Amino acid sequence: MKKKIRLCILLCSMLLQSVAMAGCGTKTEKYSTYSFDYFDTVTTITGYAKSQQQFDSIANGALEELSEYHKLFTIYHRYEGLENLCTINEIVNGAHRTVTVDRRIIDMLLYAKDMYEKTDGTVNIAMGSVLSLWHEYRTEGIDEPWVAKLPPMEKLLEAAEHTDINGLVIDEEACTVTLADPAMTLDVGAIAKGYAVEMVARSLEEQGVTGYVLNVGGNVRTVGAKGDGEKWTVGIENPEEDSEDAYLAYLELAGESLVTSGSYQRYYVVDGKRYHHIIDPVTLMPSEGYVSVSVVCNSSADGDALSTALFCMDFEVGSELIESLPDTEAMWVLSDGTRKESSGFAKHKKESVN
Repeated sequence: MKKKIRLCILLCSMLLQSVAMAGCGTKTEKYSTYSFDYFDTVTTITGYAKSQQQFDSIANGALEELSEYHKLFTIYHRYEGLENLCTINEIVNGAHRTVTVDRRIIDMLLYAKDMYEKTDGTVNIAMGSVLSLWHEYRTEGIDEPWVAKLPPMEKLLEAAEHTDINGLVIDEEACTVTLADPAMTLDVGAIAKGYAVEMVARSLEEQGVTGYVLNVGGNVRTVGAKGDGEKWTVGIENPEEDSEDAYLAYLELAGESLVTSGSYQRYYVVDGKRYHHIIDPVTLMPSEGYVSVSVVCNSSADGDALSTALFCMDFEVGSELIESLPDTEAMWVLSDGTRKESSGFAKHKKESVN
């Protein structure tokens, strides 16, 4: 949480001008609002508006839409009268039922299948059976660290037998979803938050809104430039908690997204070793080799999925993937602190911050 608050401070206090001029000399001011209600993290919306009333109207609309995505995409909670991912995962009489869902769930699941193909199976939302085991043991290890232990490999291997994404059956015309394997469940943790942020940002753009930035738990999406026409300055967090430098690099963005996946926020300790939440689908263990991976691209959805995928890939494989994608750059922080960047990453960098 400390790292997330650092980024909020960077966006909302350190780097933004409080007053800007935009459009035919009309005076606009900078406003911010916060929420802790969605995707189990802090949400910050910052933007330039002519008045507090105008900002509140735009920001509250964005938060309402984000709330809808949160309810649709959660795998942990049911909501009365709403079919969501939680109800898709439910077992009734020994099997999953066919569930008629909101079109937004269909679109997200189709996107997830596309990212499965693009990442050669590294991002797999059908890994729920494996990830739920890790979630169970991690939660217990955090709540009762004196009994912290790893999920047995035999249990992980058994769960991995039920992660075939082809078992996710989608009927677009009928808007239905069925999980063909009774032991299969969905986990969209690598995609849902970034996808929701991107959809909200696009909604703002369709309304003609500009001069805003959304930050949902470190998934940052800028909507146009700042009120004065300058690009937003966003920092990549330093994973070293004791470092005097809070950020590894500063980037200038206007319409792009920055997403970082890291091993330094969600983890638990077993026998003195940290085990984080990003699970390699091949080894079924927390991926090793990196401390963080940051992706800059036009879509927060892509950034979320790709940063997770790169975290589980050898650098050569991940670098080749990034270089093959247009308008997409990345920075890797290796376990020994070494930093590596894609060929065009430097163009986003800001040399200094006043």
